[in-house]
Amino acid sequence: MTRKFIYFYNPISGTKNKEALLQLIQEKTTLQNIPYEILETYASKDYSHLPEKVKKDGITDIIICGGDGTVNQVVGSLKDVTVNIGIIPMGSGNGLAMAANLPMSPEKALEIIFDNNPSPVDGFYINNQFSCMLCGLGFDAQVAHDFALQNKRGLRTYVQQTVKNFLSAIHYPFIIQLNEQEIRTEAFFISIANSNQFGNNVTIAPKASISDGLLDIVIVRKMSKLRTLYSLLKQVKMGQINNTTKRYHEKDILYMQTKQLHIDNPKHAPLHIDGDPATTARHFEIIIAEKAFSLLQPLN
Repeated sequence: MTRKFIYFYNPISGTKNKEALLQLIQEKTTLQNIPYEILETYASKDYSHLPEKVKKDGITDIIICGGDGTVNQVVGSLKDVTVNIGIIPMGSGNGLAMAANLPMSPEKALEIIFDNNPSPVDGFYINNQFSCMLCGLGFDAQVAHDFALQNKRGLRTYVQQTVKNFLSAIHYPFIIQLNEQEIRTEAFFISIANSNQFGNNVTIAPKASISDGLLDIVIVRKMSKLRTLYSLLKQVKMGQINNTTKRYHEKDILYMQTKQLHIDNPKHAPLHIDGDPATTARHFEIIIAEKAFSLLQPLN
């Protein structure tokens, strides 16, 4: 089958040079003799027309030049559409790309795309909203909300907002139901992860896989700020966990795996989905979507 591409690029994601990227795309794709068009991502975030365009124009691959939020918006519109997804990481975190071992270099990322090795990847739904890699309630969501308001993007801005929010962060009460158990706790944040990290190789769920049919749940419980910082640093350095139901860091952080869960959020802790701010709710139903889309990945 003849391949045909759409490139979407986010003109405000990350900090990399967009003009150089577009020139690289044009040169390399032309050398491959692959028909293509380049489109800016939509400020409205509404891609409801995209499935019809894919079918009408015979698009085989959609290449997303951006971060996790852009991937979420595009892929979330393509349910039940047969098309491969490629990523040229251009965001502030690039959590999904890093979890899939995609190179950060645009030129090397294009090589992976041209190699044409699609593999199925899971996603999940939180109150029927699609997530391709990670969502969170509490502290990290507040960071996402504040980060979205900044004029400058990039890692430095994200770190600044993280430090600012850490100093003023509060805890929220939650009731979590999963795997036939109920957990009532106050928490600094809860992460629901299909990817193993926030991005930038900051690991939050060491056992998470983008294609294992499971969600990894990380609950950072109420504790002092100093203890929270210590526990999170240990969590990031953990690397692996021998027992997915084990309570470790002296019960400060809970780690579990499941296919679905319910969360009661009585104080309306803020929500992010794939790093973008989202509208929170009193209740959340969360369920894995196995083999949600085909991602162009490195050959094993």
